[in-house]
Amino acid sequence: MALQPIMRYALKEFKIDFIGPRLYAMAFSAFIVVASLLSIAVQGFNFGIDFAGGVLVEVRSEQQIDLSQMRDRINGLNLGDVSVNTFGTAGDSVSIRVPLQEGGDQQQTIALKAVQESLGSGFTVLRTEVVGPKVGAELMVGGALAIALALIGIMVYVWLRFEWQFALGAVLSLTHDVITTLGIFSIFQLQFDLNTVAAVLTIAGLSVNDTVVVYDRVRETMRKYRKMQLADLLNLSINKVLARTLVTNLTAGLAVLALLIGGGEVLRGFSLALTWGMVIGSYSTIYVALPMLVYLDLRREDTIGGGSAQVPEYERNPTPAE
Repeated sequence: MALQPIMRYALKEFKIDFIGPRLYAMAFSAFIVVASLLSIAVQGFNFGIDFAGGVLVEVRSEQQIDLSQMRDRINGLNLGDVSVNTFGTAGDSVSIRVPLQEGGDQQQTIALKAVQESLGSGFTVLRTEVVGPKVGAELMVGGALAIALALIGIMVYVWLRFEWQFALGAVLSLTHDVITTLGIFSIFQLQFDLNTVAAVLTIAGLSVNDTVVVYDRVRETMRKYRKMQLADLLNLSINKVLARTLVTNLTAGLAVLALLIGGGEVLRGFSLALTWGMVIGSYSTIYVALPMLVYLDLRREDTIGGGSAQVPEYERNPTPAE
């Protein structure tokens, strides 16, 4: 019952001028893209064990944790710059990250045993990961290749599905979303691992899905309202599908929120990336993909075959109410 007023509002027809302030929005987009690229070039990423290699141990204590004492004990093992941090809401769980050891996979296993022995009794091991230098390098190459191939596949599909103006706008929108998502992980030095790669691929799918839905409505509207100005037509198109976008994002957002709250430390980066991706994906569809149609001089002849399409008379000259 409580959701009924929200749904009534979400399903109503909007009349918002999205295209009018496009210059400000595109300036903001340019800023966050440049900031993301600068951060990636200067800071790089905080690679997780998957890519950087090393040892990861997550444990839960049966009693109060003295974090400084634990750090001193593990640092005494002379394993390099070891990271020891609590996670979770209860504060009884600890993540121990040991950097890559020289000597190959065997040395990583020795480091894991040394950490486990130093903890002693009173701890329950939740998770252990040991990744050697060769595996870490292979995973990094595989992750980058997966992202690149997915983006190329999506771009080819959109290029074949729509006219070149639409395709170029969708490509720029998708590139915008991926770069800014990677930039968030670089700027705030969030852990970048295989889960993050999965999140980036998911974001690419969500972004292009939004864009394709809006583009379909734009093409349909262009064939219907032949005398309407392009900016007004784009506003009409996005307002027609805005309710659908809001409801879809609200539904997906509830699932992501559940992951963020109950997914634990392992899925934290994945959940944060998806949250950002849903927001930036909807934004880029409205303020990157659509405005590009204005600047690329999209014409009705591009979508209706040079005016040869047969459109009923009542659709050619709609009343102002339409």
